[in-house]
Amino acid sequence: MQLLNRILRQTDLMLGAALMLMIAMLIIPLPHWVLDLGLVVSMAAAVIILLASVNVDDPLKFSVFPSMLLLTTLQRLALSFAATKLILGTGEAGHVIETFGNLVMGGDFFVGFVAFCILMIVQFIVITNGAGRVSEVTARFTLDAMPGKQMAIDADLAAGLIDEVEAKERRKAVKREADFYGAMDGASKFVKGDAIASVLIIIVNIIGGFVVGFMRGEGDALTILQTYALLSVGEGLVSQIPALLISTASGLLVTRAGQERHMGSELLSQLLGQPRALMAAGFTLCTFAFIPGFPAFIFLGAGGGLLALSRLANQHGAAITKQLAPKEEPQTARQLAAAAAVAGNPGAPETIMPLLGVDALEFEVGYGITRLADPKSGGDLPDRVTATRRQVATELGFVMPSVRIRDSVALSANEYVIKVRGEEIARATIDPDRLLAIGSGGVALIGQPCQEPVFGLDALWIDAGLRDQAEIEGYTVVEPTAMMATHLSEVVKSHAAELLSRQDVMNLVENAKAHNAAVVEELIPSQMTVGDVQKVLQHLLRERVPVRDMVTILETLADFASRVKDPDQLGELVRAAINRTITRQVIDQDNRLYCLTLEPALERALQEALQQTSMGAVLALDPVEQQRVLDQLREESDRAVAQGMNPVLLCNTNLRLPLSRVVSRYLPTLSVLAYNEVAARADVEIIGAVKALAA
Repeated sequence: MQLLNRILRQTDLMLGAALMLMIAMLIIPLPHWVLDLGLVVSMAAAVIILLASVNVDDPLKFSVFPSMLLLTTLQRLALSFAATKLILGTGEAGHVIETFGNLVMGGDFFVGFVAFCILMIVQFIVITNGAGRVSEVTARFTLDAMPGKQMAIDADLAAGLIDEVEAKERRKAVKREADFYGAMDGASKFVKGDAIASVLIIIVNIIGGFVVGFMRGEGDALTILQTYALLSVGEGLVSQIPALLISTASGLLVTRAGQERHMGSELLSQLLGQPRALMAAGFTLCTFAFIPGFPAFIFLGAGGGLLALSRLANQHGAAITKQLAPKEEPQTARQLAAAAAVAGNPGAPETIMPLLGVDALEFEVGYGITRLADPKSGGDLPDRVTATRRQVATELGFVMPSVRIRDSVALSANEYVIKVRGEEIARATIDPDRLLAIGSGGVALIGQPCQEPVFGLDALWIDAGLRDQAEIEGYTVVEPTAMMATHLSEVVKSHAAELLSRQDVMNLVENAKAHNAAVVEELIPSQMTVGDVQKVLQHLLRERVPVRDMVTILETLADFASRVKDPDQLGELVRAAINRTITRQVIDQDNRLYCLTLEPALERALQEALQQTSMGAVLALDPVEQQRVLDQLREESDRAVAQGMNPVLLCNTNLRLPLSRVVSRYLPTLSVLAYNEVAARADVEIIGAVKALAA
């Protein structure tokens, strides 16, 4: 036992010695008995690999298979090279090769060669090509599915369904799965190359043996061809039978999709689950027995066996399937302790803590529109949500949190609700079987009038067949899921500051650090914390200012953070630094910026009305005067919008933030910009001015 333990501790040295031995076989001539031993070991290894592939319940439990495939391929090539040297050098190749040759050829070398060619066709064209293609497709799909699996793990962890330890284990399993199928894709190329090499080796052996035998005068041409063809075909069979078994094992491993137990159990349980198919096959074979010329006894026997098997499946199929079901894995000590604590104390934290989890974003849908969220039913809502995340990242510069889509019995059939941090933000009703036609076309359409929930526009729910007509008449036609995704996008943009967490800020900072480490190391944590940076970014996002240019934002903060501590004032300084970004959002296609201004007297009066509070500077205006200013702004803004313009309000720098806070409550679509936030490339056009307050 001690000797065995010592040997097992040196497995790495043993593997290295085996590889060196294979290389030595390419150089040193081998005795017949050593070649026979190597061939027997090769066949035994192939049988073991095939049986292990059939009986393993999870391909990842045999993840060493790609490496074993390479080693066995190298071993067979070394044995083939050693056998070639013996065949051409001595005209003999050991008992194993000679016996295989006699068994297959049966005294006729042409028959043996044809049999070998058929074996190679099956090996190369059918099994090897099929396994290689399946490996390639499986590897591609596995790699494509990795981001989704990682997001699902993160979502379960955030919801409290799993702990950090289990999340790490799941991530390792996802990585191992991708590595395994990627390695299988590469390893299948070795099997294909081995099949080609075997064909070339047997051709070289026959031609070379014939030339060597003829030059040595070993007999007439037919005798020489008979001798060397027998040995060459025998050597090809001995090497290709293990190769056939291993390539079959490769195909079995990569096609084990959705199986939770070994292949025998899966095959029997699934066949017994189809008793009607067995019965139909049995009756068909029994019918063939009455056709003249067919062996009636064989067809009746096979058909009767299938009928008996179908009856067995009807009567005992469920019991057999249950018997073949995989046994539950024993729970770990930690899992048993947790289960015992929960059972003994239903109010334990382990049972209550998962209920405290709040998703950043939730999409609750009624039962009538759940199919829109199910890809299996043709629903594309998850895909549109993914596209919305990309859009938000492009427009605002931060990664929108994952959206949990779930059904709710509290909603009506065609109703949905969007929640932020567990609280309802928006609610709407859709018609999942129709299209939404937005706008007022020239011709009235047959449909159900409604109000589009995102921007409050007049719309109609129309049948899909009226789509072309509606578009011709000037309506904007969208699918229900597109409207839901747009609604979600607007909710996210309106609540981006609330959704931006410290972890999100840390991710943005780390991403900027990868390109500009100096500014991050200068700013954090010596001058500002991550929480301080978060407040500045939230200040920008409240007015939908993108935070994509993190390097410029962080450099501006590094310049002023030592002197300015108020996050709002830092945010205003950042706005001036990224004025091109702000201007780009409000100019039209001709680089024109349509501006409303304040008359000098009004601007002075507003500045005098500024008061410093714990919440920063605020406008302390008389309610009547404030309403008068807002009415003028609304009138000028509506007039500009009616003319196809996108107006903004220009004002002094120290007045912009308090004035924006007042205006945003009453005119949320009117942007308020400071003079230093207008980029030089903008063609500014003054379209109106707000008059002074009444004396």
